[in-house]
Formats: sequence, structure tokens, C-alpha cells
Amino acid sequence: MQVDFQRPFAAPEGAREVLLVRHGAVDPPGPDGLIDGRSDPPLNERGREQAELVARRLARERVCAIFSTQLRRAAETAAIVAVHHRVEPQALPTLGEVYLGEWEGHGIHDRGARADPEFLAMMSAQRWDLIPGAEATAEFSARVRAGLDAAADAAVPGAVSVAVTHGAVIAEACRQATGSEPFAFLTNSNGSLSRIVRMPDHRWRLLAFNETEHLDAGAETGARGADIGR
Repeated sequence: MQVDFQRPFAAPEGAREVLLVRHGAVDPPGPDGLIDGRSDPPLNERGREQAELVARRLARERVCAIFSTQLRRAAETAAIVAVHHRVEPQALPTLGEVYLGEWEGHGIHDRGARADPEFLAMMSAQRWDLIPGAEATAEFSARVRAGLDAAADAAVPGAVSVAVTHGAVIAEACRQATGSEPFAFLTNSNGSLSRIVRMPDHRWRLLAFNETEHLDAGAETGARGADIGR
């Protein structure tokens, strides 16, 4: 097989492209904001603006499928994106955010803000399952892989499958595509785009990470900041 590194990447026959969208911004929920034990806040005003900017950017893409997780922040973002395409969003719970056990709700935000030793230990070890009651690392990795495969299976040649998901999920997807450290890609921003391709042999390749240029069209100063794990 000939390889020309001077030419742009072109997906070979049988490859499938998935565009990962991180949901728009939300207000950090408190412990009373949990639904079925999960942190499930809606988009805030800035988040809705980011979703609109994502929708405008994706209007230039040929989108064959739109997926969203079961959480409101992702579903609301997907609904705004879908307005620009004749595609009905489909639920894909396997790409739901990592479950943080006892830290669901305000826990991770509060601990991060005060540099709590348990938070710092978890970040240093790059393991969500150091949080009491959190999702096991192997289980999280397996379900993210299953969700990515489901999104890729819906893609067709010349078009992209869009999955509106969450920060830790995008980080895990990029880890699986690159073999990086677990949290290497955790700094993806609200409203960002990351592009991955499943090759014909079912290996994944990362083509683009954390694209945010489209957010400059209306995002206020500071709108690009990442919100760890949510």
C-alpha cells in the first residue's frame, strides 16, 4: 500500500466517520438536582447559544444520523442541532457520562474548586473508579466502545454520524483511538467538535480534537473553558 503524507487524509472504503459533540454549558447542579441518582441539569443560556453555534457549523456537513445520550444537556443540544437536518435524534445511553457515584451532583465541582486531596489523587491516578461508588474503569471503557460502534454503524460513505455526548466520554473515545493516558483528552470544551474514524479493520483513528472556532461567532469571553468530567 502506498502512503503519501503530503496529501490530506481520505477515509478508505468501509471506514465510518463519527463526529463527537460535547453538549452545551450547564450550571453545576446541587445534591437536590439528581434524577435517578444522576446529575442531569439542563442547558443554561450560554449552553443554548453554544448549541446554536454547533448547529450552524454542522449545517455544512452531510449528517446521516444524530445520537444523544439520555441526559438532558445532551438531548437538548442534539435537538437544536437536528433543526438544521432532516434527521431525528436517537437515544444512545451507552455514550452517557461516566457515573461518579457519591460525587454525582455538586461533589466533583466542589472538590475540584477547593483542591480536595481525594480529588487530586483521582486526577493524578487518572481513574474515575477511585471515587466511592463510581463506575468501574473497564465497564466505562467497554460501554463507550459499544456506543462508538453503534454510532459508526449508522454512518454511510460520504456522510458523518453525529453523537452529542460528554466530556469524559470524549476523552475515553480519544484514548481508545490513540492509546494515550486516560485523561489526556479531558480538556474538551462545551460545544466542541472532535472527529474520529473507524477504519475497515475496526481500529479507530482520531482526526480532530476540540474544534471550537465556530464558537467564536457568538461565545462570550471564557466560553471555551472545560468542565471536568461533566
